[in-house]
Amino acid sequence: MAKRAFILLEGHSRGNGLLYVEAANRLGLHPITLSTNPAQYDYLPAEGMEAIVVDTDNLDALIRELSRLGENYEIAGITGFSGDDESVYATVGKLCRHFDLPGPNPESIEQCHDKFTQRQLLSDAGIPIPAYRLAANMADVESSAAEIGLPVIVKPAVGSGSMGVRLCRDLDELAKHTAYMLGGQHKWRSSPRVLVEEFAKGPYYWADTMGDQIIGIGTADYGPPPHFVCRACTIPAPLTDDEHERIADVSLSCLRALGLGWGPAGIEFRWTKRGPVVIEVNPRLHGAPTPQLLQLAYGIDLVTEHIKIAIGEKRDLRRRHSHIAAARFLVADRDGILDRIADGSQEAAVPGVAEVKFYIPPMTPIVRKGDYRDWIGHIIAASPWHTQTEEILQRAVDSLHWSIKPFPTVGE
Repeated sequence: MAKRAFILLEGHSRGNGLLYVEAANRLGLHPITLSTNPAQYDYLPAEGMEAIVVDTDNLDALIRELSRLGENYEIAGITGFSGDDESVYATVGKLCRHFDLPGPNPESIEQCHDKFTQRQLLSDAGIPIPAYRLAANMADVESSAAEIGLPVIVKPAVGSGSMGVRLCRDLDELAKHTAYMLGGQHKWRSSPRVLVEEFAKGPYYWADTMGDQIIGIGTADYGPPPHFVCRACTIPAPLTDDEHERIADVSLSCLRALGLGWGPAGIEFRWTKRGPVVIEVNPRLHGAPTPQLLQLAYGIDLVTEHIKIAIGEKRDLRRRHSHIAAARFLVADRDGILDRIADGSQEAAVPGVAEVKFYIPPMTPIVRKGDYRDWIGHIIAASPWHTQTEEILQRAVDSLHWSIKPFPTVGE
């Protein structure tokens, strides 16, 4: 009997890549990663995982490679993810359709990845969103900002991880960031288009869903503007029953409007004077450490449940318990070289700490980008109570020792 292979398109070293590999192994599957450059995923050689070099932007090449693999394996299912290129998940949908496997609707994924198209569909459905305009040049950006009113958010129409997202509070910041975005410094995978959006002020919340079911609603804190770098997140968010119901209702409306009735999705909000306003909808599971937080809070392993529906098995989204899970991100506060960092064993030994993870090794040069790439690592904790979880996290953070030394000056 042929071994059952589970295909992972691309991966993510800081995010969910290893979680999917480990979950596939636990389900008795043989995970195989297809990637343009497998060497970028450090967990693959560390875990002895099979990886194949193939152009993941070339659908025909992927079909040929999967057909070849099908001669020796039973292809049980396909999924994929990439930290910098969300089009990967649309390709997953196309491959699932070609090989008659369960998977997402590729058309729904593509229109969701284009944030301008997403905005149009949400607006047409009457879902509260910030005012927005699409711009392709400096004149468009300036006129859009004048219509909406400063401050505004300027960001790529296609992108993830807060890359290229900036709050522009005056005309000077607007001109500088637009020049950066459209002047060749920002890395575009498609034709340059930016969104100019109203700055929705208020607490940040997110909802994670699977199919048409709300799994959990969390909250997060971000660093100072003009950038949007997450510093901490907690699930469940401390909401009243009415607030929870309103976010849940808007979340399900988003899924219907965007045709996302299959698989995981993550919806992000700001709670404004109008109530929950949708910032964006991601047609995928939020990146780590969100899956770990959900499992600690409710006992639901969304990575495993996603794989199960991708191979045609029945999912189980029942809550096993109810705890408060939270994470603190270690964020670089200056450019330089990561000179010293603890191994995390002392912090991991703190009762209630579930994970201490560093993304980069000592002596790594750091040049801050103003997005998720500024993270050095994270600490996760859980307990039955909010205050206890926060106290555990603070003790772990206080005991962690790391430093960044300045870059050498010329001549050193």
